[in-house]
Amino acid sequence: MWVPITLAAATFQILRTSRQHRLRSVLSVNGAGFVRYAYGFPLAVLASIVTFGVIGSDLPVIPPRFWLIIAGGGVAQIFGTVALLRSFDLRDFAIGTAYSKSEIVIVAVASAALLGEPLRPLGWVAVITCMVGVIWLAARGDLRTVMSKSLDPAALMGVAAAAGFALAAVGIRAASNSLHDAPTWNRALLTLTVMLGIQTALNAGQLAATEPDALRAVVRNWRAALPVGVLSVCGSASWAVAVTLTSATKVRTLGQVELLMAFAISVFWLHEQHDRREYAASALVLAGVVGVVALG
Repeated sequence: MWVPITLAAATFQILRTSRQHRLRSVLSVNGAGFVRYAYGFPLAVLASIVTFGVIGSDLPVIPPRFWLIIAGGGVAQIFGTVALLRSFDLRDFAIGTAYSKSEIVIVAVASAALLGEPLRPLGWVAVITCMVGVIWLAARGDLRTVMSKSLDPAALMGVAAAAGFALAAVGIRAASNSLHDAPTWNRALLTLTVMLGIQTALNAGQLAATEPDALRAVVRNWRAALPVGVLSVCGSASWAVAVTLTSATKVRTLGQVELLMAFAISVFWLHEQHDRREYAASALVLAGVVGVVALG
């Protein structure tokens, strides 16, 4: 069941990213990033009210450690987003993006070390294969240039972003698992709602202190921003359910099909030209994904 849910999450994410990119014409970078929390959190609250209030599903018993874990995961995700934006500001979009894809391996290591969920040996091979393919594809086939800039500030910020996103994924799974025997949807929804609430409060406070005009612009452009919030909460809910059902490593590795979706759109819809190296990179990503799902 986690496979179609993860594929849905990747689809929602790529649609959200494309809509979020359009907002850059009316919002700052930080403002466009805040939209996913500002408009996603109320929708998550509404879903929680329907689930736990209207329908009457039991609210999971929340242990004290849940709050610390999910707060850490939420802050890690914000840190990852800031680091990724910083890598772009350092004038190398491709390098920052490519190195942020090392998230796959960091998730695998963190899951094994913190959650006791290691992959089988062939699963590790598949994860590394997928990561190489993803970096190669993100670099548009120019893997040599990417590797030669491994100590570039943009690359270092990309790795920092990867670490933030990886810890967020592991944190969501750990927080959801701490809710014990509650139904999967109840655990995932509560975890998501609390995390979005923390992120909304932190980001709103930061914008109010540093970019009050950006905060007002987020409110003023609500018609354009609302679809981003809807897609964001759908994607986040799907990710949360998926990592509740299985290991974060498998989910985040399969989620890399998002990059393959973008590549396919480029080839078949936009009719853009690609060389053999990019097709080889796509094949590596696909092989790695299949390997983790089947052998991990």
